[in-house]
Amino acid sequence: MLSSSRVLIEAPAGLVWDVFSDVEHWPDWTASVTRLRGLDGAQLAVGRRFEIKQPRMPRLVWTVTEVEPGVSWTWIQRSPGGLTSARHDVIAAADGATLVRQELAQRGIVGSVVGVLMRPMTRRYLAMEAQGLKARSEGLRKLRGSNA
Repeated sequence: MLSSSRVLIEAPAGLVWDVFSDVEHWPDWTASVTRLRGLDGAQLAVGRRFEIKQPRMPRLVWTVTEVEPGVSWTWIQRSPGGLTSARHDVIAAADGATLVRQELAQRGIVGSVVGVLMRPMTRRYLAMEAQGLKARSEGLRKLRGSNA
C-alpha cells in the first residue's frame, strides 16, 4: 500500500530542508505528530532511531536507512508482519520555490492490511504535514526576507 503527498512551497529548498529535517520540531508545526524524539541524537543519520507519537497511534520507533543531505531521507518502522517505509524529498523548483514529496509504503502480510484500513488517516496526516511544513517554511521566508 503506497500513500503519498506533494506540496509546492514558496521558499528556497535549503530553508525547507532545514525545517523538514529538524524532525524533533515537527510537533511545533503539524498536529499529525504529538511527540518526536531522537533516541540516538537529534540529527538525521543512517542508523539513528526516532520515537514518534501520533494521535490515535501507538508510539513507534523509526530507523533512518538513507540520507542525502539537503535532498532526501528515508526511515523505516518494523512491526510483526509489516514494514513501513517513509521517504521525504525536497526538490528545488522554478522561481526559488520547493516541491516536497512524501511517500509512505506499507508492506508485509499485516502491513498491507493495516495500510488499507488506515489509508484515510494516513492521507490526512500526510496532508497535515505538507500544509504545516508549507506554512512554517513560507513564514520563515517572510521573516528572513525573500532570499532566505
